[in-house]
Amino acid sequence: MSVDQATVRRIAHLARIRLGDGDLARMGEELNAILGFVEQLNEVDVAGVEPMVSVIPMPLALREDAVTDGGDPDRVLANAPSSEDGFFLVPKVVE
Repeated sequence: MSVDQATVRRIAHLARIRLGDGDLARMGEELNAILGFVEQLNEVDVAGVEPMVSVIPMPLALREDAVTDGGDPDRVLANAPSSEDGFFLVPKVVE
């Protein structure tokens, strides 16, 4: 896949990056190099390779999935700018 200057302009616009005309060619080369590297990664055979959490084999730290009251609801609601009937009040955003 090759990135042309129109695509580089569009990417720069979407990323809110201002690029001069001289930078478009350089950025296109860099994007093409990145895409080339990704295409190389697609050639790697990963069949039978287990997904990893860490480079060191270790079990995931799991906790019991239990519903709690959050410890102390009064302390939790003390952080709210505004609350009513035990709930956070938020400004209405949809008319």
